[in-house]
Amino acid sequence: MSHGLPRKIKLAFVSQALIGSIVITLGILLAGVVVRQTVVEQRIESEAESFWQTYQADPTVPLPKSSTMTAYLIRPGAHDAPLPAELAELDPGLHSLPGKGRMVYVDQHAQSRLYLVFSASLADQSILFTGLVSLLLSLLTSGVLIWLTYRTSKRLVTPVSWLANEVAQWDPRDPDASAIAQVNLPTDAGDEVRKLSRALSGLAGRVGDFVQRERDFTRDASHELRTPLTVIRVATDLMLADPDTTPRAQRSLARVQRAGRDMEAVIDAFLILAREAEVAPQSEEFEVRDIVAGEVERVRPLLAGRPIELSLHDEGAPLLVAPPHVLRVMVGNLLGNAVRFTHEGQIEVRLTRDRIVIRDSGIGMAPDILAKAFDPFFRADFANGDGKGMGLSIVRRLGERFGWPVSLSSAPGQGTTAVIHFTP
Repeated sequence: MSHGLPRKIKLAFVSQALIGSIVITLGILLAGVVVRQTVVEQRIESEAESFWQTYQADPTVPLPKSSTMTAYLIRPGAHDAPLPAELAELDPGLHSLPGKGRMVYVDQHAQSRLYLVFSASLADQSILFTGLVSLLLSLLTSGVLIWLTYRTSKRLVTPVSWLANEVAQWDPRDPDASAIAQVNLPTDAGDEVRKLSRALSGLAGRVGDFVQRERDFTRDASHELRTPLTVIRVATDLMLADPDTTPRAQRSLARVQRAGRDMEAVIDAFLILAREAEVAPQSEEFEVRDIVAGEVERVRPLLAGRPIELSLHDEGAPLLVAPPHVLRVMVGNLLGNAVRFTHEGQIEVRLTRDRIVIRDSGIGMAPDILAKAFDPFFRADFANGDGKGMGLSIVRRLGERFGWPVSLSSAPGQGTTAVIHFTP
């Protein structure tokens, strides 16, 4: 969950802090500009009004002068101090001298005109200092509030993340809900988390019961089917051994035996999938070459009288530790498909350290058929009555179960290549 809900909440709070900081900064700067303009304007206007009131009572009153203000008075017929050229063209009102940080207020009173030049640098510094202090305090307050809110949110989300991590570790074939029992929940888990825990525990129980019923049914049905298949195999063996059996009957009996072997392979696969909990005790070290060679010899009689060459090439087959019957079922199904859909040419089986490659020169498959080849009960050749479309589906499930993924490549008229990969 490191990239899940807690991370999203963290990113949301960080984004909120950044956006809030930007908005606060822009607001303070805008407020500072407005306050500066208002304060300077009021200060100059107040200074001008005070000067005129004093001037009316005493025309000899000195002009306002300070470290931040300089004044000029222009009266008709009077020998006043010369006015700087940059001020001479200014109309009455408040003006800013560009590039110098100074404000000029021109006030007309009767025939006299007063020029007040105010240096706004001190005001700018005061406003800037005030703005920075306000900004820092705002950011600090926002950061503390956001951090406290994030801690609270994280504390609320942590039990959900813990619950999700525990559920993610469940074995889907046998979910164990004991880890999320009420007594094992974090101390700060709320009512919602406890309700979710109870719901997940109930779901795990129902899933476990369903999986167990499926395994029991598959196991029982497979065992029940073995008995009639054994009777059929023994009866056909006796009839084939009878010298009085006609060739036509022998061909029919051979087909019955092939169908029986195919059904036994399907039953074996079902039993293996139903006994997943018993796989470890059944595992043993075996030679891949021996299993594949046995399946090649088993299908070789099926090619009698057909223009097909079956070859086996060993380029370093590995040793595996697993139930050998699993690989026997997988290879048998793939070889059976190659025999069924190859009318002439060759079937080549090649063994290497990390794979088994079964390549045939049969009818091949179009891309749309290849995409559905692993679907249960899908058959590419409906005119062919052999097979029920379960072989490749079983092969894929067995491969996924034991870490031996199966891949297919094919093209119409160019044959099919099936590969069983042995992952390290």
